[in-house]
Amino acid sequence: MRFSQRIGNREVKVELEKEFMSTELRNTLWSAFLEVTLGTKKEKAQYSSQAYSDKTSFYRALWMHFFKWPIDNLDMAYGEIAEWNAKAVVREWFYAAEWDYVFDFIEFSVNYDDDIFAHIYNEYLKREMSAYRFVDGKIVEINSEEEIIEIETAISNTDKFNPVKTHLKRAVELYADKKNPDYRNSIKESISAVESLSKIIVQNDKTTLGQALKIIEAKHKIPGSLKSAFSALYGYTSDEGGIRHSLLENEIMVDLEEARFMLITCSAFINYLICKL
Repeated sequence: MRFSQRIGNREVKVELEKEFMSTELRNTLWSAFLEVTLGTKKEKAQYSSQAYSDKTSFYRALWMHFFKWPIDNLDMAYGEIAEWNAKAVVREWFYAAEWDYVFDFIEFSVNYDDDIFAHIYNEYLKREMSAYRFVDGKIVEINSEEEIIEIETAISNTDKFNPVKTHLKRAVELYADKKNPDYRNSIKESISAVESLSKIIVQNDKTTLGQALKIIEAKHKIPGSLKSAFSALYGYTSDEGGIRHSLLENEIMVDLEEARFMLITCSAFINYLICKL
């Protein structure tokens, strides 16, 4: 907290910034883009077999695959990007774009580098009180740092359990798709991740989550109340007595809040099961 805020002369931001982008956050993200995304790319081709420098290749990808602008509008000089012009064009777009398009742009840039800089952007998003963070390469709405940790830990912990990791990553993708979110199927993927792990633990691919939890409860001393809670959640998504049918037929309203709850809760339970093992 700054001095002016400590003495009460300036307002302290207490609410997370959602469906909005302050000037401070936009400036911060642009600076991060310059320093982290562009600043780490070589300006000259390193190898004789390399057609373009890292920076030129990035701009070309940005032009063709993100903006989808004609490539002959990208200024080149002697086979490399004329960055002084290209950067100005991108900057003008960045500061005129709606807040969600800016996040699209940042997400594209981070994934171009295989998600290795996501943690740096997350630090800036956290500092500026944004309600959004990178989780597994996708920008998602998150209410607390603990939620991010649970999801990312679960994805990391399941490296040796491919079916579990696949379900979790898909749940994140469906939840994070701002243009066409699929919360219903995100929930199904979240609980399927728990079910897959349970089947692996009991070494029976044909068992249900409810049956597997009974075995796990007895063998690994899981509290009965916790097992019952997850059996009830499983019923919410998979009960053949009617809830599952209702989910498939859109009879039950499923919104962002339910999808986020299931993603976080299932991730936490997966982490719990792996720790018990």
